[in-house]
Amino acid sequence: MKREELVRRLNRLLLEEMPEYRSQAREVPRDTESRRRLLRGLMNLRPPMPLRPEFLALQDELLSAEREEKGVVDGMALPVTAAHPRIALWQGDITRLRADAVVDADNAALLGCFHPCHGCIDNAIHSAAGLQLRDECSRIMRAQGHPEPPGRAKLTGGYNLPARYVLHTVGPVVRGRVTRRDREELASCYRSCLLLAAERGLESVAFCCISTGEFHFPNREAAEIAVSAVTDFLRRDTSVRKVIFNVFKDIDAEIYRDLLGPNRAAETGAG
Repeated sequence: MKREELVRRLNRLLLEEMPEYRSQAREVPRDTESRRRLLRGLMNLRPPMPLRPEFLALQDELLSAEREEKGVVDGMALPVTAAHPRIALWQGDITRLRADAVVDADNAALLGCFHPCHGCIDNAIHSAAGLQLRDECSRIMRAQGHPEPPGRAKLTGGYNLPARYVLHTVGPVVRGRVTRRDREELASCYRSCLLLAAERGLESVAFCCISTGEFHFPNREAAEIAVSAVTDFLRRDTSVRKVIFNVFKDIDAEIYRDLLGPNRAAETGAG
């Protein structure tokens, strides 16, 4: 089915479930890209509730095609850095990475971002994975019965991502000066994700820059904590063979290059 028709049908199905957004939808231009943005926004807004098989089939067809169009990057093929033989640095869209798990920096509800088309990593991962991810997170949180504390980790499927799994962790929110507790919780995010990955026998984990965006942790200090926690973990006997620090912004790329040194070989992971 053509992309335009997939988008049209998916929007129709979501508006049947959420008729309160029909008036806003009528104001959206009729070109495909505007309609695709509407679809992402509706998916972001949709609360956890049963998913219709018709919707899932169409959604998965669209998202899998978009995944291939963006291009998948093989995390295990990325060159390692001078600082460590099992650590790689890659700048780009984390939803393109093929790894055993990618890490999502969540909020305490652990349900993804509900702000339509927001630029946070949480929104990007849920939008690329599909609504099954929010559904699984909702089941986990209902069983838990309370918000997710900072510094822990949960594991879900990756669905339409190239990654097999998503590791979910809640980083500290910095209010004013960085405190000792902020530092400890951030380090715990990295340790908890790696411990859970090792418990499941995973070999590759890709981290985003936890807490440095909406949660206001200073970029340099956050990177230093991340590198220290990961390096310390990799001293042990573990199934984790490769950790990828995924950065999106130039400022983070510069910081991590300063901490980790240059790549040991030319990148071969795209494609």
